[in-house]
This record gives sequence, structure tokens and C-alpha cells, in this order.
Amino acid sequence: MYSDDDIKAAVDAQVLTPEQYQQLRTFLQHQRASAALPDEEHFRLLSGFNDIFVVVAAILALGATWTLGGLLAPWLGGLLVAAFAWGLAEYFTRIKRMALPSIVLLVFCVGATFLGTVMTLEQFFPNQAYAPLTAFALSSLVAYAHWQRFQVPITIAAATATITGVCISFLTIFIPFSEQILKIGFFSAGIIVFILALRWDHGDIKRETRRSDVAFWLHLLAAPLIVHPIFSTLANADSGLQQAIITIALYLCLASVSLIIDRRALMVSALAYVVYVFSKLLDSYGFMDGSTAVIGVIIGSGLLLVAVYWHPLRGKLIRRLPKSIQQAVPTSH
Repeated sequence: MYSDDDIKAAVDAQVLTPEQYQQLRTFLQHQRASAALPDEEHFRLLSGFNDIFVVVAAILALGATWTLGGLLAPWLGGLLVAAFAWGLAEYFTRIKRMALPSIVLLVFCVGATFLGTVMTLEQFFPNQAYAPLTAFALSSLVAYAHWQRFQVPITIAAATATITGVCISFLTIFIPFSEQILKIGFFSAGIIVFILALRWDHGDIKRETRRSDVAFWLHLLAAPLIVHPIFSTLANADSGLQQAIITIALYLCLASVSLIIDRRALMVSALAYVVYVFSKLLDSYGFMDGSTAVIGVIIGSGLLLVAVYWHPLRGKLIRRLPKSIQQAVPTSH
């Protein structure tokens, strides 16, 4: 399987001419259009079983590196893992262009930086916001450098997540920590990330370039940040018919937004809360045994129908929207 980047590399190496590149790209687009609708959420994850083999080997090697380095100091373990993951990315990401190993190596690189920093600083500033603040800031710099070097699509989402951590950690320095403040911070960050994801999507409405892959991961990050504060509050409220009605109304709103932008992350993120709320409702009416299973069957069947009729439903919804919105989202067929 060859990616668009591979073909561009062939043009740069003068194996293909720019005209041949455009002809090949047009041919592949027509071929894909005959097999699937163009507004599907495509993203490359596996090119073969070798990707899994490399990931397993990398996890073993990086995990052992963390253990050995951590025997001396947490910062050393984090530094060694981050450096090792970066070095592996030089081959498996820049040269081999393997998607899944690239994602795993990015996670290890940024994650090791964060954990090594926060564990070290916790020794000097226990239970203080300075440790996570510094760790998130340093992780943001590493993610930015990683993007400049490798441009793995998930890196923008990782950098955005660490910047969110910086903002929330900074906020807790001046405002007493509470669950409510944390929910407000998560929700606000989720809205900002969602807007950022839409901007990346808008730059590639046909979803043919890396911008669409970056937007995919940003949507995947924004969804739980938006959904968790709202639905966790509802889930902790008193069980009742009113709670269930509000939950289903909010979920239908999320489903409508998902259909319009042709992204399913919001719907998936809220599923567990919907099942939990309706299970509590059935329990309150005395249906104790198997209530979660019953709700799971009902909601799962409904979502399968949505999956089957996704494009017709989306087409009917899109046609009722203003032209300005229709032109800003993927076309519907």
C-alpha cells in the first residue's frame, strides 16, 4: 500500500513527473469513489502485520529502558525512553513511514518526557501544581519538535493535550482545585480543540491529505473533553425520567453535529454515559437483572442502523442547512 507521501517522494526523486503524479492521483480518486463514498472517515493505521511486530518489540525495548533508567532516577528513565523513541522514529517514521509504530513512538516520546519530569519534580514540590505544569510545558515543546521533524498526524493532538494540561495546571495555582473547576476547564478546552479540529477539516474538505488525519485525532481528543463534563454531571444526578430525557436529547444533538461534520467521535465518547443513565433508570423501576445488557442491545442496534443509513441520514440533514454550512463540510451523496 502506498500513501500520498510515498508518491510525492517519488516525484521529488524524479521517478515520476508532476504530470504523472496528478494523473495517478486522479485515477485513484475515481477508483475509490466507485468503491466507497468520499466522505468516509479514512485513516491509515496498519500496512501489514509487521506494524504490530514492530510495536510489540518497541514496547518491550522502551519499557525495559524506562525500568533500567528509573533505577537511578526518574528523569533519567524519561530522558532515555524519549531519546530512544525519537531515534526509532528516525527509521520507522521518516524512512519506513509505518503508521502504527509512528503513533506508539510519539506517545512514548511525549509520555516519557511528562512522566520523567513530573516524577522528578514531585520529589521537590509534592502535591503542588508546579510539577505537572512544568511537565506539561516540557512535553508540549517535545511534541512541537516532534511535529517539525516527523509530522505524524496524531502529534498535533498530543501537543494540544499537553497545552491543555499547561492551562489547567496554571489555573489551579490561582483557583482552589475542585471537581467543578476541573469540569469547566475540560469543557472549555474541548470546545477550543473542537474548533481547531474544524479548522483543520476545513482546509481539506475532500479529506485527501494529512490535514484530514490531523483533524481526526483532534476530534478524538475534543470529544471526551466536551462529553465527560456534561454527561458525568448528568450521570451523578438523581435517576429519573427527566434525567433520561435530557440525556437522550443531548445525545441526539451530538449525533446531529456528528452527521453534519461527518465525524463519529462525539457519538462514541458519550455512549458509555448513555448506557449508564438508562441502566440506572431501569434499576429505579425494579429491572435490576440485565438492565445494562438490555440497554446495550437497544442502543447498539440503533447505532448499527445509523451506521447502515449514515449517508442517507446525513444527506437529508445537510440539505436542510444553509448553503454556507453545506460548503464548509464534506459533500453528501
